Amino acid sequence: MATLTAEPAAALRRAPLGPFASAGRAVWRLFTSVDFAVVQIIYLAILATIGMTIRQLPDSAFRSTTDYLNALADVHARYDGVIGAATVDLLDRLQLFTVFRSTWFSAGLIVLVVSIVICTLDRIPRLWRQVADIRVVQPDPYFDLRLPDRAGLTGVGPTDAATVFRRHGFRLREVATAEGTFLYGDRHRWTKLATLLTHLGLILFLVAAAVTSLFGETDGLVVPDGQSLTVQPIGTPDLLLVKNYGFAAPGLASGDPSDFTTDLAVYQGGNEIARKTIRVNDPLSIAGYTFHENGFGPAPDLIIRDRADGALLWSGPVPLTDQAAGSPYGITTVPGRDAGLQLLLEREADGTAVLLVLPYHVTGTAADGSPQVEDLGAMALHVGESGTTASIDFVVGLREVSQYTLLIAKRDPGQGIVWGAFALLIAGIVTTFWLPRRRIWARLAPEGELRLVFRADRYVDVEREFGRLLDDLVAARAT
Repeated sequence: MATLTAEPAAALRRAPLGPFASAGRAVWRLFTSVDFAVVQIIYLAILATIGMTIRQLPDSAFRSTTDYLNALADVHARYDGVIGAATVDLLDRLQLFTVFRSTWFSAGLIVLVVSIVICTLDRIPRLWRQVADIRVVQPDPYFDLRLPDRAGLTGVGPTDAATVFRRHGFRLREVATAEGTFLYGDRHRWTKLATLLTHLGLILFLVAAAVTSLFGETDGLVVPDGQSLTVQPIGTPDLLLVKNYGFAAPGLASGDPSDFTTDLAVYQGGNEIARKTIRVNDPLSIAGYTFHENGFGPAPDLIIRDRADGALLWSGPVPLTDQAAGSPYGITTVPGRDAGLQLLLEREADGTAVLLVLPYHVTGTAADGSPQVEDLGAMALHVGESGTTASIDFVVGLREVSQYTLLIAKRDPGQGIVWGAFALLIAGIVTTFWLPRRRIWARLAPEGELRLVFRADRYVDVEREFGRLLDDLVAARAT
């Protein structure tokens, strides 16, 4: 019988793992490897560095194919002269202008989440054994006074020792044996499990990043004084609209504004749902969006009429969001005409604003894809003036130079997850560092000798706390 029972056990020990079990074990070891974790962090850090170095396409570029092509055209204009159009196209195919939305970055985040989950699962059994499996009775060598954090004294009974231990916050277990009475004290026993909260917080941070990347939006909105602008594409259910009721920048006329604010209202379904004067670091949040004050600039208020019959072609401010020769610059089309206007705002020596208006007409496309234009004259307008040229059939008037405000509209569906992750992370860290575990073993021999062993996490000043406990034991013996 002995042979029969031994052979199957030996056979089990020698039996090789199947291919799936071997592959599973290899994957498990890979994902619990510190070296692999370092590789993942380096990989994501490299992608993040690329994303912060190379200009990324804005979120608004992903609303439609046209928006994407327009945004990509801006990237070509920025980098073609440096690295060439072919290289820019290659970088676009490699998703390096959309790093944080790319397959490469998403795959890295997914692998990192899986790695954290597997590491957490791998640690749970060991953590549970540390807090659940308590051995009260220890062998004699464990209490050897030559080992660190040990002590021995006489004249203290088990009742007095238990009283002192409880006074120091220890929960006690007591076991009586022929070798003596064993006491075990545990303080903050479950603290080790707080590391699971920390790991869960890290996982939720990564999940929040993925949710924000996939479903979040960050758009720049240029809204002149008194004008409105939709936040989402036309046709979106429950479409939001913002209106700039007034921009203010005290000290702007002197060239040293001390502050800038916007009286901003948000409408949904034709009804005003929120209104607030926003400024930097004091945004307006409503309907899942947060509207931040980000900048401002001039917006000449133009009126364009047909030169023959005076019919109105355009009326309203035109934000000058670009720069040319150090002055605000912008382009607008003329409704009903195949012409456009280049606008350059300058100031004369006395500070008077003058708007240079350069009408143009697109005649074709150059070999590099850029438009070919024909200049249609030029005019310089002061506030209250109108002008035209011999090559155009409309009149341009400058009523005033108002201001536009640049808003950043941000929708972050992962924000709630971030707060939850932050709470878990802080709870785990605070519990780990503020409530470190302490343990003490005591053996009271029949002849009356009490031997002690003190154990604690590395955040505890063992010498100080163990010394105080010994002082109390000595005091109890004296009484």
